[in-house]
Amino acid sequence: MIKFKTEEQIAILAEGGKILSKVLAEVIRNAKPGTTTGELNALAEKLIKGYGGVPSFKGYKAAWAEHVYPAALCVSVNDEVVHGIPDDSRVLEEGDIVGFDCGLKYKGLYTDMAISVGIGKVSPEVKKLLKVTKEALMAGIKKIKPGRKLSDIAKAIDAVVVRNGFSGVKQLCGHGVGFAAHEDPQVPNQWPSPGVRDVVLEDGMVLALEPMVNIGDWPVETLDDGWTIVTADGSLSAHFEHTIAVTKDGYKILTQ
Repeated sequence: MIKFKTEEQIAILAEGGKILSKVLAEVIRNAKPGTTTGELNALAEKLIKGYGGVPSFKGYKAAWAEHVYPAALCVSVNDEVVHGIPDDSRVLEEGDIVGFDCGLKYKGLYTDMAISVGIGKVSPEVKKLLKVTKEALMAGIKKIKPGRKLSDIAKAIDAVVVRNGFSGVKQLCGHGVGFAAHEDPQVPNQWPSPGVRDVVLEDGMVLALEPMVNIGDWPVETLDDGWTIVTADGSLSAHFEHTIAVTKDGYKILTQ
């Protein structure tokens, strides 16, 4: 069931979203060759708590996972699409592409955000992947308006990805967010999307849009840690995400 948010609740979500964007900006500033993913996770958790928030990913139990997620920050490197577990022994290297995904609980409400970046000097192909994935996210966001449908968002995202010769991950999608880290509805990145019900957008919905785009083919698989999802063909992947409120006039990006 979709849970609608009041204007007051959306204002609180915007406060939390602003904090979350500051946290990820600081993480990115510290993401350099030689830095470990564990160090960046520790930094994110420290910053979140310093702002009066709670890291919503840490201790999160997904329905399909055997164990809770152990960190505040997801750090997915190269062929890791999402949910990469930070590790003090995992060192970032020049040329890596890294996705940072983080969730925040603030004043009882949840926001979610992800950014992918290149570490040091990266290849032209990686630069293009980052640019296209971000453009795909914005194309989806611009379709948000009461009366439009989730399928409009999905088609807009996929059109950007396909036009540029990349593949959007089909097994994963965005979601509702606000009262919990993950809520209804599912927000697909392609249409049609088997098993996903199309929904008309309404004022008060809060959605997390998150295209995941691969240089190679779209299939993914889960590693033995039960969380890290990688491309099946070993190709590089990027991930961008914003929390968005559907407003009377269109949309508001809460994690700007």
